[in-house]
Amino acid sequence: MKKAVLLFGVLLLLFQGMISCDKASETPDPKPPVITDPPPTDPLPLEWKKPAYFPDPVYDLSKNPLTPEGVELGRFLFYDGILSRTDNIGCGTCHQQQAAFTHHGHDLSHGVDDLLGTRNSPSIQNMAFSPTFFWDGGVHDMDLVPPVPIQNKVEMGERVGNVIEKLRKTPVAGATKQVNYPKMFEAAFGTNEINADRMMKALSQFMMTLVSSTSRYDYFLQGDASALTPLEKQGMTLFKQNCASCHSSELFTDHSFRNNGLIPAKINDQGRYAITLNEADRLKFKVPSLRNVGLTAPYMHDGRFTTLEAVLDHYANDQSGSKDSIFVSPSLDPLLQVAGQKRGIKLSEMDKQAIIAFLKTLNDEQFINDKRFSDPGIGTSL
Repeated sequence: MKKAVLLFGVLLLLFQGMISCDKASETPDPKPPVITDPPPTDPLPLEWKKPAYFPDPVYDLSKNPLTPEGVELGRFLFYDGILSRTDNIGCGTCHQQQAAFTHHGHDLSHGVDDLLGTRNSPSIQNMAFSPTFFWDGGVHDMDLVPPVPIQNKVEMGERVGNVIEKLRKTPVAGATKQVNYPKMFEAAFGTNEINADRMMKALSQFMMTLVSSTSRYDYFLQGDASALTPLEKQGMTLFKQNCASCHSSELFTDHSFRNNGLIPAKINDQGRYAITLNEADRLKFKVPSLRNVGLTAPYMHDGRFTTLEAVLDHYANDQSGSKDSIFVSPSLDPLLQVAGQKRGIKLSEMDKQAIIAFLKTLNDEQFINDKRFSDPGIGTSL
């Protein structure tokens, strides 16, 4: 009997082992695949080339490589009124493409609540080559240019932090024209994080592309002798003799700060002195580029002259028939006060007309009509 029970137990263990081995050999059901979004790819670089006869850019592209997505984001930000307190004053309000990115017809620009500024809006063309920015040179890095007007009380009247929060909340439900900035930032930088550094870099990428180098004068430089008329060539010679000490190189500026003898206006703008507190800098302002100068009236830091004729009359020291249009002060540029001679630059009426004819050859029609730089239509107040 005991043997029978023992035999039965052995057989039972063998049977259970066979069952467990059989189950172990079965293939388990495969788990369903986990579907994930593809990892974001880095934006492809955008090649940036300078004209061969331009100097090397000052801006360091290695720290902010251009991409099509980054430039496009910068273009949208540039024209979007969301950068202002009232949501309707963008960079493009005071820097209009048809006026070579100046505020045409405005001596002093109007900002939020129609408040009036204290200086004329400078052109923002060819910024890649500039070591300083604004009439007083108070900024030395293009990435730091946008915060100045954004936070100026009479220009855009906003805080950068508030702008960032508004951008993060886009698109806004019910808005007539919606822009999904988180999506655009992701396309430009790999993630949808929106911060001040990325916003400024995107604006710099767009401003880097604003290179004006397709005027008739540029075609002349590249070998087309017929691009300029005899009068314009005469004006070019006179310009180089009388004006190129300050408006030098093919950028038509030496980027210096000079006192050109303008009588201080009522607001008594002291120019560069407000930045350096150096007495030698009183009444000095940045020498502007003259590219597209025929499109950027009015002229000077306060827009006091409405025509190029008035500008040259000032430098010739015979504006409006007065005996002395150049204001004398300790910082007056030495080029305008030559010992034993009348202050100013000696120019005949024919000389002035020839120089003006030449200056108008610097107008760049392709630049001011290039759709890559145009308003994408997001509601900027113009």
